[in-house]
Order: sequence, then structure tokens, then C-alpha cells
Amino acid sequence: MFITSLLSGAIQCGTSVLYGIYGETVTERVGVINLGTEGCMVVGALAAYVCTYHTKSPLLGILMAAIGGGVLALLHAILVIGRKANQLATGLTIMFLGLGLTSFLGQQYVSVSIDGLSMIPIPVLSGIPVIGTALFNQDILVYVSYILCPLLCYLLFKTRLGLLLRATGEDEEVVFAYGANPKLLRYIGVVLGGMISAIGGAQLAIAYTHTWIENMTNGRGIIAVALVVLAGYHPKKAMIGAYIFGGAQALQLLLQAQGVHISTFILQMFPYLFTICALFFASRKKVQAMPAELKKIIESSANS
Repeated sequence: MFITSLLSGAIQCGTSVLYGIYGETVTERVGVINLGTEGCMVVGALAAYVCTYHTKSPLLGILMAAIGGGVLALLHAILVIGRKANQLATGLTIMFLGLGLTSFLGQQYVSVSIDGLSMIPIPVLSGIPVIGTALFNQDILVYVSYILCPLLCYLLFKTRLGLLLRATGEDEEVVFAYGANPKLLRYIGVVLGGMISAIGGAQLAIAYTHTWIENMTNGRGIIAVALVVLAGYHPKKAMIGAYIFGGAQALQLLLQAQGVHISTFILQMFPYLFTICALFFASRKKVQAMPAELKKIIESSANS
């Protein structure tokens, strides 16, 4: 059934981006922009693939992905928080570092298939017409992405740590006056964000494709950074942007499979075109929801 295939494909294709949005949301909430999310994701993809390939353990692969993404995010944090480097330039550098490093280290693994995560149908729920298969016959990382949304909402909006993280993104002087360390909180937010984003890369490698391909994230990290604005810097709205992107990509693949006579290049533009349209129609309120410390960074970059 076309609708079921489209919905299922939207979730499978969009989950890696969803993790990227989750991770970047946490990062930007503490007043840091990480354009290196793409680098964290591709490092996570290779780390998960290589670990799963050698150990036959996808769960260990996911752990290694999180560690790899966390290390790259820590490098970004050291440069922009510790050394006060330009956040936009540093993020781009981190992105290209991740892409170059994985291209070099992953040469021998290109297009080699592995036994990664398999689909796990949830009894009863997976039998619901149309949406059952799409929502409840997925891999474990898709299910974790469902659960991660309320968990992140609780962390950011219902806990003392979350309050401090968000306050750091609004006014670090207030946090300092409160007796907390805004620099440490920023480190926590950036590293945690990098680890979450990297799990998105892991999902791409060991659950969606079961293989490694050079630059396999193909811009998903950059898309995730852009879609944080569409989500209003809130985890609960992240799924909308991620599944718009995933749905456009799934539609592209379905149309190609059915032999629709449209140029392959035009079809490959679909996911990015849909994302641009979604951002175009995003309300100004979502842009205004940007943490105050981020506005300072963007204004500073624009004036320099």
C-alpha cells in the first residue's frame, strides 16, 4: 500500500535527522551553535558500523557512535567555549574534519553489508491498518526516538539541570549570579548534543542501510541544524521537521521504484526542496524563540 510505504519510509529516512535535531536543540539551548552536527553524525555512523562489523553487537556500535560524536563535540566546545573561537567557522571546520576523517578511516569498509538492527514489530499495535506497520514495525532506534522526545522535554523543562541549561542560553550572567558555572553547563549541553546527534548517524549505518558509504549522512546534519528553527527550539516539535524531510526522501525513492518519468536529479532535490519550503513558511515566532545568547552570536557574525 502506497500510503503505508510512504509513512514507513518517512519514519525510517527521517529518524537520523530527528536525532540530529534533538542533539542540536540541546546544544543551542545552552547558547552554542554547532554547524559540525554533520561531522558528529558521520563519525557516529562510521563508529557504529565498524564496531558492529567487528563485534557483531549493534548495541555496542551505538555506544561507540555516541562516544565518537561526543569527542568531536567536545573539540568544538573546547574551541568555542574555552578559546572563544568563532562558532560558525569552528562548526564548519568540525564538519569537514568529520567528513575527511571518516572518508580516510572508512575506505576498506565501503559498501560491505553487515547484520545490524532488524525490525521489531510490536504485537497488536503493528496490526493497526495503515499506520500500524509504519509506526510499530521499526528498529529499536526508531522506538528510542519516540521515547527520547518526552525525556528531553522533561529534562529541559522539568528539572533543575534543564532550567540551568536553558538559562545559560538566555543570560549566562544570571546563571553565574545564581552560583552555577555557565561554562561547565555549556560543555555539558554541547557534548550531550553531539552524542545524541551521533546516534542518528548510527541509525543510518546499522539500521537503515546496514552498510558504510563515504559521506553517507549527505547533508542530514546541516538539515537538522536548519530544522531546529522550524521546531521552535523544542524537542516535541522536532518530529514534524524530521518527518517532512524523511517523507520527501521516501517519496523520491518510491517514485523512482515505480519508474515515474521524472529526472533523477529533480527527484533527489525533493527532500531539500521540501525542507526549504517548510522553513520559508515557519512563523517569525519560531525565529523569535531563539535563545538570547544565540542572537548575540549571529548578530556578531553578521557585523564582523
